[in-house]
Amino acid sequence: MARCNGFCAPQWRTVESDSAQDVAHLESADGAETFKAIRMDGNLVRWQGAAGGARPEITYRVLAGPDVFAGAFNCRAMTGLHGLLAASGIASSAFESELAAAFAMWEAVADLTFRKAAADEPADILIGAQVDPQGWAFANLSYDAASPLPIKPISRALICLNPERPWKVGFNGNLGACDLRRTLAHEIGHAIGLDHPSGTDQVKGHRYEERFRALQTGDISGAIQLYGKRPAEAVIATSAPSTTQARRISPARRYAKRWGSRAFTAPTP
Repeated sequence: MARCNGFCAPQWRTVESDSAQDVAHLESADGAETFKAIRMDGNLVRWQGAAGGARPEITYRVLAGPDVFAGAFNCRAMTGLHGLLAASGIASSAFESELAAAFAMWEAVADLTFRKAAADEPADILIGAQVDPQGWAFANLSYDAASPLPIKPISRALICLNPERPWKVGFNGNLGACDLRRTLAHEIGHAIGLDHPSGTDQVKGHRYEERFRALQTGDISGAIQLYGKRPAEAVIATSAPSTTQARRISPARRYAKRWGSRAFTAPTP
């Protein structure tokens, strides 16, 4: 039976062979300061391409209405994002643009692709608003524990946002609201098999902050170790602030997040 972080789904993907070198690289990086691969029941996980070594093509869908995922640890019940976006004054088109930009960050550096699922096919990644709001944002993974591969194949991922929290597009120094693109990029990182590194200064870092909106060197290294480098593309990470109101942010104003069992929580200023 498949084992997962609270949610198990049918196997939808055929898989390719993992090399011992892939596993060795990821295991040597486990617990590293700049990137860390997720371990589920001790297993490394990632999306697999079709037989023959094809690049993984990962489909996604934004929920239009309520859905329940029995047994899910996170994102057990989700619904559409209309209420969440309306409460924060964000147009649906703006959300779609930010979501596409977040997926594009990872696609630009690693050898994998994302596309919207067609109406008549299941989606690998489902995105929606929490029905029972808590924290800020969560991801939930399922994988095939019975696979003979050293790196087990992910079979589905869920990403859910809290509709009772304020959201925004872009940075403005107000950490009382989270930027959609940065949050989605962080959760997509979980959805492709990356955990929080032990250090900060990465999109995958466990703290929400507004110093950079692009993937950093550790994020890029982690994605490449899992999926290989995007052919014929060079990516330069930058830590320059992407904000219209740059200022020094006190550590007490940052929002912490734990993947899997915790959400963004606000420390006392």
